[in-house]
Formats: sequence, C-alpha cells, structure tokens
Amino acid sequence: MAPMSKHFIFSSESVGEGHPDKVADYISDSVLDACLEQDPASRVACETLVKSNCVFLAGEITTDAELNYEAIVRQAIRDIGYVNDDDVFHADKVFISNILTAQSSDIAQGVDAAQAEGKDTAEQGAGDQGIMFGYACTQTPELMPAPVMFAHNLLREMARQRKDVGVKWLRPDVKSQVAVEYAGSTIKSIKNVVISTQHAHDISHKEIKEFCIEEVIRKILPAHLLTDGTEFLINPTGKFVIGGPQGDAGLTGRKIIVDTYGGWARHGGGAFSGKDPSKVDRSAAYFTRWVAKNIVAAGLAEACELEVAYAIGHPYPTSIHVETFGTGQVDDARIAEVAQEVFSFKPADIVSQLDLLRPIYRESTHYGHFAKEGLPWESTHKAEQLKALLT
Repeated sequence: MAPMSKHFIFSSESVGEGHPDKVADYISDSVLDACLEQDPASRVACETLVKSNCVFLAGEITTDAELNYEAIVRQAIRDIGYVNDDDVFHADKVFISNILTAQSSDIAQGVDAAQAEGKDTAEQGAGDQGIMFGYACTQTPELMPAPVMFAHNLLREMARQRKDVGVKWLRPDVKSQVAVEYAGSTIKSIKNVVISTQHAHDISHKEIKEFCIEEVIRKILPAHLLTDGTEFLINPTGKFVIGGPQGDAGLTGRKIIVDTYGGWARHGGGAFSGKDPSKVDRSAAYFTRWVAKNIVAAGLAEACELEVAYAIGHPYPTSIHVETFGTGQVDDARIAEVAQEVFSFKPADIVSQLDLLRPIYRESTHYGHFAKEGLPWESTHKAEQLKALLT
C-alpha cells in the first residue's frame, strides 16, 4: 500500500484492449474460455505473443475440448477492433503459429486430487508455488484505489466512443495515467491526466486533444477533483498512428500491475490471463481480493491487504497474513483467524467457492481484473458473516 504521509501524489496507469500486451492476454483468455466451455476440467496455460501480422500460441493445454484455435484467435482480435485496412495487424490477415503441448505429467500429479508417489496427500494441491496478494479500500465505491480506477474508467469510455459511438479516427491501442493528490487518506485533487491514443493519420492533434479532454476526461473523472491546475497530457509525442502489435510486441502477463491495484497494493508476481483456476497465480489472487473486499465491506477496516502463500502440490497455504494499516476495528491477527473460519483457503475449495470452472475469463481481461459487477470474486455476501463474528 502507498505510504500514508501527510501529503503525496500517487499515479496509476491503464492500457486499452488494443494495447499489444492486452491483445495477447485476451487471446489467451479466449482460448481458456473455449476450453472450459466444453471441458470444465481443462488444464490450461496458454501464452500468446503478437508482433506485426503474426500471432504465436505457446504453453500447455490438456483438455477434451475440440477447438479451432485459428477461429478463436481471429474472433478475439475482431472483438478488440483490429479490423481497419490501414493496420498491419488485422483479424482476417494475421498469420497464426500454434506450438501448444500437453501439461507435464509431473505437474499434473501434484495438482490432481489423487494419490501419487512422493505426494503427501490425495487432495488437490496448488498448481504452483507462489505468493498472492488481495486488497480493498474505501477510496471508491468499488473498494479499489482511486488512481487505477480513474485510469481504467477513462479507457472504458475511449472504447465506448470507438465501438458504440463510432468515432472513426480512434484506433484500439490506447493508454492512460492519472496522478492523484492525497492529504493523508483524503483525495484532494487530480494533478495530471495522460491519454495516448492511436489514431487515423488524417486527424489533427488539436482535434484529438479537444476530444480526449472534453468528451472523455471531463465527463468521466470527478469534476470536483479537476482543478485549474490539473494538467492534461494528450498524445504527448504529437503522433500515434503506428500502434498495436505493428508498433510493439505484446506478451501475455506483462501488465500485472494494471491488472491488479495500479501499484497501490503489493503484487506477488504471478500473471493471470491464459491460466485455468488450478493455477493459484490466478485463482488465489482473485480469492484474496474477495476476502479483503468482504473485510472492508463489513466495516472491519478502511483498507485491507491479504497475503497468502502456497507450495506446488500442497493443499494448504504455507502462510496467511492480514494487514489493515492501522485502520482495523480489531487486531489484524484476529481478522486473519476469523477469515479462515468464513473462507476455505484450500486451492480446490477456492475453485468451488467462487465457481471458477466456467468460461468467465474474457470478462476479466480488460481494465483490471477487479471491480467488475458479475465476477464472483467481487461479491460481498460474506461481509455480514465476518462482521457478526468480529463485532
């Protein structure tokens, strides 16, 4: 969590659907959902690389699903909006290379709910070792840090303008960044806003700047936080025609801070997209967000960070830690104890509690994996139970 000094400025960024790394994430999650739709027991670790007019699929998949990988890839790219004839990266024209293999049997025996030589229990174990962090706070209605939510909301509106309103010169690749001024835990103002959007060649920088400020920033960000001193930096290089995978390579899992808390809270290092929920990198990160959000929703703390660690093949966490940064209504250790009474931290139970063996992951890919209605780890239905045990 960012330091709570008397006065500080904190910035977070977001990237749009057409950013090369997000293109890769979305393709990977599209493959995952296609597997789970036919075979909920699928084991998926799909990595994607995109560059110029090429898409490479790699990783390990064990599934009974019968998939047309080419069709999945092309539809994902089409959904994002790479269908413009002036772009090298085009849904109908990319070249696709598939080097996916089956999951290692050594990994499978550790994860499967079955006895195996050298394995301590017959329970399902974690799909890998790792440290996962979940976080929630009262800064926004979504119980998320404000800087990253502001950055995400700007790009949601940019996508709406491009796809629904039909602003023809907008292209899919776009980034945002918002700097927020704090006095202690109070948000005072927005110091600056950065939007860099890919665009058609025949639009002027003046028009782009006016559009981003008037049609996006002023309509999306809280008006009382935009002051006379707020600086707007719109396409600060002056030109952004070459974008997406034509301008930069994209890889699955490179935007993990954008995907979580914008740097405000810690991150264990594991990426999410393309991984089925036996991989605790993903499922336990969602789970810890769920637990932390319910703790804050219950009024037990104004901010809560939960750390959980796992060992591959082992069905129990190796450590659990709760930190409320001095905002807790009761001792942090007591909150951790009660959280373990209300929630099961076993990998298999995480999957069942959140009903994760469903094709829901494309919904999580863009604009952060948290704070979206309908995703199970955003539910606060455990808050009253926590509150009853601790108050």
